[in-house]
Amino acid sequence: MGECKKYYLTTPIYYVNDVPHIGHAYTTIIADTIARYSRLKGIDTFFLTGTDEHGQKIEEAAKKRGKSPKEYADEISAKFKELWDEFEISYDKFIRTTDPEHIRGVQKAFLEMYKKGDIYKDYYEGHYCVSCESFVAPSQLVNEELCPDCGKPTRIIKEESYFFRLSKYQDKILDWLKNKKPILPESKANEVIRFVEEGLKDLSITRTSFEWGIKLPKEINDPKHVVYVWLDALFNYLTALGYGSDDESMVNKYWPADLHIVGKDILKFHAVYWPAFLMSIGYPLPKKIAAHGWWTRDGEKMSKSKGNVINPKEVADAYGIENFRYFLLREVPFGADGDFSERALIDRINNDLGNDFGNLLNRIIGMAYKYFDGKVTSKDVEKYYINELSEAREILKDLEQRTLWKMQLHKFLEELWKILSIGNKAIDTYKPWELVKNGELEKAAALIGLIANLLAMVIVNLHPVMPKTTQKAAKALGFEINAESFKNIMDGKLLEDFVIEKIPPLFPKIEKPLMKPVEKKEVDNLITIDEFFKVELKIGEIVEAEDVKKSKKLLRLMVDLGEEKPRQIVAGIKEYYNPQDLVGTQVCVVSNLKPAKLMGMISEGMLLAAKDENGLSLIRPEKRKKVGTPIK
Repeated sequence: MGECKKYYLTTPIYYVNDVPHIGHAYTTIIADTIARYSRLKGIDTFFLTGTDEHGQKIEEAAKKRGKSPKEYADEISAKFKELWDEFEISYDKFIRTTDPEHIRGVQKAFLEMYKKGDIYKDYYEGHYCVSCESFVAPSQLVNEELCPDCGKPTRIIKEESYFFRLSKYQDKILDWLKNKKPILPESKANEVIRFVEEGLKDLSITRTSFEWGIKLPKEINDPKHVVYVWLDALFNYLTALGYGSDDESMVNKYWPADLHIVGKDILKFHAVYWPAFLMSIGYPLPKKIAAHGWWTRDGEKMSKSKGNVINPKEVADAYGIENFRYFLLREVPFGADGDFSERALIDRINNDLGNDFGNLLNRIIGMAYKYFDGKVTSKDVEKYYINELSEAREILKDLEQRTLWKMQLHKFLEELWKILSIGNKAIDTYKPWELVKNGELEKAAALIGLIANLLAMVIVNLHPVMPKTTQKAAKALGFEINAESFKNIMDGKLLEDFVIEKIPPLFPKIEKPLMKPVEKKEVDNLITIDEFFKVELKIGEIVEAEDVKKSKKLLRLMVDLGEEKPRQIVAGIKEYYNPQDLVGTQVCVVSNLKPAKLMGMISEGMLLAAKDENGLSLIRPEKRKKVGTPIK
């Protein structure tokens, strides 16, 4: 990062469709760590987080629960804020997209882009994913209808919309991505660059099919439209600083953002749409956008149906928030996917924190009182142990530049643990008990002083990760962690003489898991492989389709399975498909199902389909196959 006078960093604003999970905690803890380190360096730091509360998904979720969208958003937003406050996240502002000042700022930006000619009205017709709040180009669809990001069925919609001229900024965005290299880790940048190089299409930025969103500026006089969620959400980074208000001094002070931290699933929006919006209104682009990976649990994807979603509060209550913070940052390289297991967490606490760090402090407390009445001095450390001291100082040299500002937090912690290794090795090598026995008291005292100084180096750097734990350790070593002590230690100044304080072990050993075991839902309808192979699945093609009169659900289909004549199949898909749209479509058919009579008609098979809260979708082959082809 280099020396700077200000540092502005953000988390995404979290969508209020559900309560906080481990992914939200991971992002927020990373941001909190960076913010605390920046402040420790004496940098004027502004840390923003909050919640994203508009959109069709929220409107529908609220309706299911019999609440207004605002009531539902208030409830979920409060859960995020309560958790971050309980975790003592050091944010400077918690923004909500329902805040009046945010709404005014979005309307101002919309109007500026509109007046510039970057926004125009047209019609959108195509696939839309409610889950991702995202329009999907036909070329990106999976199996002709599934969203490429979440895998859920898209909806085909046609409605009037305002469009942003994203295509206008394609070359400028590409130049920014290639020359400024704003994306961390750099491996993620190539995906975004390829996306832009494939060609940017103008972006639909308003909707008329729902009402829960920010209305267009009154000057445009088009009240049926609301601002589409991504234009709304991304501008929080500016409106939080007062953009659109009478006082934009905070914008002038902190913008551009030094760091946007996001999950990998929303990198495209931040690295393509957001810079284009900023270019349109004439504002500088963010300096860095860092995208992290996702978390699994014990090697499995987390889901409500499996009952294995990790509640961060439950982990923190069982093991301590600071131990949890350390685990999340150390366990996985930033940008990669991580796996949470309780056993791995316990190992980190017992080994890294307990054995390497806590035990080293306990050892010198014991030796200081056994041999020197608790007195610790740095007087002869450089005389006897300059090699160990120099090795530790070399590790600290440019450490933040090499690791922290590059979002390599796991590497940052690994480097600090090398300093602890120097301390533990020094005790084993020089054996202070033998030095005392041989009358080399000065050298023994210097060894304890060396360990105290090595610990101090680690403690001040670990402080942003584990603020309370490290203050306890610092107090035992006779100093307080603040910007002054941080600078002194990082500049190579040794601790002044002090009497070490006896404190209880910082990391009591954990003998067994402390969380309630995951109750895997019992599956009572398992079948054998032989039973499965009794089912014959084949590719068929619908050659005729018509409504079944007097039925709201049924269609009569004639399906070619490569047999002498097509089969008649009666399917309950009338609510989701028009008969004329199905002719010529290939489908997956259970072909050896015993014929059944529905509404007086014989049905000679069954189509495979999937249904969730977003509707029903037929299961179809990815590419056309010869009719009658078995599915294996």
